[in-house]
Amino acid sequence: MPNPPDAAAEGEDAVLYEATPAGVAIVTLNRPERLNAWGPDMAHAFYAAVDRAERDAAIKVIVVTGRGRAFCAGAHLGSSESSGGVGKSVESAGGKSLADLVGDRPPHFVTELRKPVIAAINGPCVGIGLTQALMCDIRFAAAGAKFGAVFARRGLIAEFGISWILPRLAGWGVALELLLSGRTFLADEAAALGLVKEVVPPEDLMPRVLEYAEDIAKYCSPTAMAVIKRQAYGDATRDVAAATADAEALMWEALPRPDVVEGIVSFLQKRPPQFPPLSPSEG
Repeated sequence: MPNPPDAAAEGEDAVLYEATPAGVAIVTLNRPERLNAWGPDMAHAFYAAVDRAERDAAIKVIVVTGRGRAFCAGAHLGSSESSGGVGKSVESAGGKSLADLVGDRPPHFVTELRKPVIAAINGPCVGIGLTQALMCDIRFAAAGAKFGAVFARRGLIAEFGISWILPRLAGWGVALELLLSGRTFLADEAAALGLVKEVVPPEDLMPRVLEYAEDIAKYCSPTAMAVIKRQAYGDATRDVAAATADAEALMWEALPRPDVVEGIVSFLQKRPPQFPPLSPSEG
């Protein structure tokens, strides 16, 4: 599935939504003319699309990508022609709420979803775009895609939770180097640093991501994945004893579920499992 063209029709939705028969929702950032730079228009549409996927029992996995040449090239700062008014814009921004600037949810809200979220990084992934991608559970990238935690180069601080997620993915030394230098790095280095699972040719990105996502949708229990996500992010701030105790309690909760029997029986019968969908109270 090649990336769509760069041009977006005027008035077209800021985020596109597609559901595959296999149970994968594809959420596509759709402002290619500005390299999918993040702004309130995109934020509200993104939340609506993700909420739709989260509510739909037929959806097992969510894939986030960008239309055109970029995943998300940071916050929408305006065009080069508007550079003369930056000082006034920054001053006025000081009196605005987070929702006025980037939407009313922080990027880490995707870690609180019950369904796995996979980022298909098709091009530049910078600033808040990098934070959004890192908050996804799994990341694939097109070869040559550019990454950058450029906040220091814009006179900004490490925004929107990137100072929490980046050290957990890459370690303190790597995180500090990337944050303090604000340098650009490419997909191959991102993979070597543990930020990306796999780098593939650009034309193969979406086919590979969908193959991976549909495999999860077919073979993994939605309820088990929801609990595992909650464990992984919750345990990030617990000590090992508390994490182990919590896991033991969750195991006793899991054993009576039909997912466990189906998982074992389908394995023994050498067939794909038929796991029940998530109920509103599970995960």
